[in-house]
Amino acid sequence: MSSKSVHNRSEKDAITPSLQRIVEGRHHDPFNVLGRHPAGSDVLVRVFRPAVAAISLDSGQILNRLGDSDFFEWRGKAAEVPEHYRLSFQSGEGHTFSYHDPYCLPPQIEDFDLHLFAEGSHWHAYRFLGAHPHSCDGIEGILFATWAPSAERVSVIGNFNNWDGRIHPMRARGASGVWELFLPGLCPGDHYKFEIRSSISGDILEKTDPYGNFFELRPKTAAIVAEVPQHHWQDELWMETRAEGDWLKHPMSVYELHLGSWRRGDDGTYLNYRELAKQLIPYVCGLGFTHVELLPITEHPLDDSWGYQTTGYYAPSSRFGTPDDFRFFVDQCHCAGLGIILDWAPAHFPKDRHALAQYDGSALYEHEDPRLGEHRDWGTLIFNYGRKEVKNFLLSSAIYWLEEFHIDGLRVDAVASMIYLDYSREAGDWLPNRYGGNENLEAIDFLRELNSVTHEQHPGSVMIAEESTAWPQVTRPTWLGGLGFSMKWNMGWMHDSLSYLQNEPVHRSYHHDHLTFGLLYAFTENFMLPFSHDEVVHGKGSMLTKMPGDEWQRLANLRLLYTYMWAYPGKKLLFMGSEFGQWKEWNHKESLDWGLTAHPAHAGLQTLIADLNRLYRERPSLHVRDFDADGFEWIDCHDASQSIVSWLRRSEGQYSIVILNFTPVPRHGYRIGVPESGSYREIFNSDSGYYGGSDFGNGGLLSTDGIPWMGRPDSLIMSLPPLGGLVLTLERNGG
Repeated sequence: MSSKSVHNRSEKDAITPSLQRIVEGRHHDPFNVLGRHPAGSDVLVRVFRPAVAAISLDSGQILNRLGDSDFFEWRGKAAEVPEHYRLSFQSGEGHTFSYHDPYCLPPQIEDFDLHLFAEGSHWHAYRFLGAHPHSCDGIEGILFATWAPSAERVSVIGNFNNWDGRIHPMRARGASGVWELFLPGLCPGDHYKFEIRSSISGDILEKTDPYGNFFELRPKTAAIVAEVPQHHWQDELWMETRAEGDWLKHPMSVYELHLGSWRRGDDGTYLNYRELAKQLIPYVCGLGFTHVELLPITEHPLDDSWGYQTTGYYAPSSRFGTPDDFRFFVDQCHCAGLGIILDWAPAHFPKDRHALAQYDGSALYEHEDPRLGEHRDWGTLIFNYGRKEVKNFLLSSAIYWLEEFHIDGLRVDAVASMIYLDYSREAGDWLPNRYGGNENLEAIDFLRELNSVTHEQHPGSVMIAEESTAWPQVTRPTWLGGLGFSMKWNMGWMHDSLSYLQNEPVHRSYHHDHLTFGLLYAFTENFMLPFSHDEVVHGKGSMLTKMPGDEWQRLANLRLLYTYMWAYPGKKLLFMGSEFGQWKEWNHKESLDWGLTAHPAHAGLQTLIADLNRLYRERPSLHVRDFDADGFEWIDCHDASQSIVSWLRRSEGQYSIVILNFTPVPRHGYRIGVPESGSYREIFNSDSGYYGGSDFGNGGLLSTDGIPWMGRPDSLIMSLPPLGGLVLTLERNGG
């Protein structure tokens, strides 16, 4: 049969049931119908392309339209058409375009990758799922892949095919549930989604890419094919030092912030990642913080969620720029000596129809039973941690941020909601585990694996749990039965401290245990002390307005609270705006009230934070044993009547003495016991005039007088400032 012959077949004969399923968008294996196939001693090339007038091969052969359908065929000798051929299209308006036929190309994803993904152990699943620039036998294009095991058909739709799901149906990769398609000629910048026909309901769903690396600016929801990273990292020394260091013994003082409301442009618009690098990094470094922690910048549709209802677990939000812009931001942080922690939310995800919810028409990422799969009070869905591919999705996301963006750690949001099946649920609205308990065994296994994998793959990185219960061993190794986190937020300390400081000073003596109780458990976990965004929203007031008294007393109380925090064992975290005493509650819709920093009292509070950070970093006694009971000793925890506490912080060869007066009454002639005789220097006073205080203190050196006190061999008499805290060091041995 000549390749030039015309095949006169009726449309009825031509459109077989298999072809009809292509027309209807129901065929699970389009590669069995489309592309280049043996036809006796010849080959058959078949193309389905709506809205074109004519199609030809790159070697000139014209494909024959089948009746009035949108199928085109050519039959001829195999030698007349290459294995990987190009097609030329002519539209009805006379426009022409061409590309290699994707349906003549073999599968691109390795079977081994699919095997690892199916067993939940592919830490880099993001490298083959999603959309990536790819080359096949020298042909350039984009490889698309998604996991949708309950789909009858999946297609790539986008600006390149008029969002028509009939044009580019994908190849099913067997029992893996993965669908893939390599589309030659596409390039970074193309917009796309996956169109999924559910085999369960028959519904057609338009879904954004769960593994997408870049997205349209909300409220639009299409994914964008990301550029191959072009950023040239400059942080080699930082990464090497981090991997070799012992973060447990290093100072860690974290400035938590929301990028959209830290500061905005003059016109009220968001600063982008590069502008933030220029403005934010010098500010935070000037205050002496060691790290910044970002509220989630993982892509999310709703500004009001602050990023905690994530839809793009592999994409920095396009609100602030491109993925390479974010790489630049991280790199600049590291080059300035500043670590970066990312809030990450694997506890739940939103119900938005364009995203993960009912992704392939089934409860794929979530549980089908709402007693397991829904947070009713948050209006979100819970991941099915027992499903290996879901676990792999989250593990791979964590690795993605640590590896591809050099993030130094993840703060894992809402851990308590993950590990308890009855979290925030009424009786009868939850299902017990297989042993009848309320522990979510699958979530616990996931968290242990998460921490084991991230610590193994990225030494020196930290995993921080926001966990508000008494669950044991959150920060103990997995091989000892712990969850394996690096640190845990000390929510009990935070609540006790704020509850105590919010009392009028005259009443504090009745609540003295709020200052002392935390030391009973302070070393059972590796604790971070948080005054976070959660404490300055939803009617709770700002840190400053929580404090009682007139304006001077409010500021003095806050200076005292921060002194208490920085001198207390544990790493530190403070939310933006709290460092200069913002009066208003945090509002994510507007910039911080930077005008306050022109006022001496608020500028003084900033100076206090900078000096506390400097003191914390420079004095090993204040940080080396943050998690070690041997690094802390009470001097006196019993002076409830005067609301005074004092303690020692120790390291090898050094100690610091901390004394805190929680009343507005100056204390003259106050005696405390000390470990050694000699001269002690007052190296910090929260009541200093530099900070806006009354400058009441001890004027430098204090000498012991040989009187044993409080069970110690010698003692000092000193003056304690009102609502003030002091730090002293032994001068004789160099501090």
